[in-house]
Amino acid sequence: MTRISLTRILLLSALIWLAVIAPASAERIKDLAQVGGVRGNALVGYGLVVGLDNSGDRTSQAPFTVQSLKNLLGELGVNVPAGVNPQLKNVAAVAIHAELPPFAKPGQPIDVTVSSIGNAVSLRGGSLLMAPLKGADGQVYAIAQGNLVVGGFGAQGRDGSRVSVNIPSVGRIPNGATVERALPDVFGATGEITLNLHTNDFTTVSRMVAALDNAFGPGVARAVDGVTVAVQAPTDPGARIGLLARIENLELTPGSAPAKVVVNSRTGTVVIGQQVKVGPAAIAHGSLTVTIQEGVAVSQPNAFAGGQTVAAPTSTVTATNDGSRMFKFNGGTSLDEIVHAVNAVGAAPGDLIAILEALKQAGALSAELEVI
Repeated sequence: MTRISLTRILLLSALIWLAVIAPASAERIKDLAQVGGVRGNALVGYGLVVGLDNSGDRTSQAPFTVQSLKNLLGELGVNVPAGVNPQLKNVAAVAIHAELPPFAKPGQPIDVTVSSIGNAVSLRGGSLLMAPLKGADGQVYAIAQGNLVVGGFGAQGRDGSRVSVNIPSVGRIPNGATVERALPDVFGATGEITLNLHTNDFTTVSRMVAALDNAFGPGVARAVDGVTVAVQAPTDPGARIGLLARIENLELTPGSAPAKVVVNSRTGTVVIGQQVKVGPAAIAHGSLTVTIQEGVAVSQPNAFAGGQTVAAPTSTVTATNDGSRMFKFNGGTSLDEIVHAVNAVGAAPGDLIAILEALKQAGALSAELEVI
């Protein structure tokens, strides 16, 4: 029985540790926070993709495609008789989604993603007909239309066999939608600009306020909470943009990341942060190996016995204990010592996770243990 190696896990932990323990360097406010109100907005829509090569929806199983096609033809002046359902395999019903970027103006193009919602096999070669994209308020903000770019490929035989590469039922249309409505302008609504950190950290907020006061004068910035910093700003849009251009390029040293151990229970990956410390603890690590060997025993009678040759399966089960090992963590043990200790006992990924959970339960692990 071969023991599972921790080489990849320890290498990953060591690389992350080396990156984290490097001397803290200054970062721009642009990389640490975003301006309040300057954000994208999700858009969603429904439409039809036409021109497919016999890979569209099977209308018997996707009646909404037939209904949509009838409504479209009716708006174009073509009346389909009642009770007639076109059996077309070159049309597919799709959901469309996009993101409306901040400050987007009417006439500007944005990218859209198109996904089949029926049983279409592939959208390759299709064209999306004009479809409105709505925001969360129900208003139409963009109109999408164009030829799809599909990264996947699929092929199906008459006997039902099928081969597909990637996902051919999803495609993109670069610059496939045109903005028709601008978002309400909230950029110059108040006399303050808010900066929202990407990660909650009181130390970083305090240092950001100090950096802004040093650059623009005392009292210009104030801390609102562990994420938000408010900055006094002029109401004139041009002056606010100039102020933000200076603010986003200011540099400061962010606070250290919190002590955390992240465990991926599916892959056995363990990532240990720099600030992780272990209190005094002793750990015993036992190793029980169970080996099962399968074989075949053949019973061969002699020439005059009149019997038959019989083959019977046999199993041999053995259990061995390599003995238990114990190692000790002194108070304030760092990541480097943890990695060396775990490597010394040759623990498997499951054993390492159990050790970390036991240390957490015993109160000897001064870090948040997150299992994903």
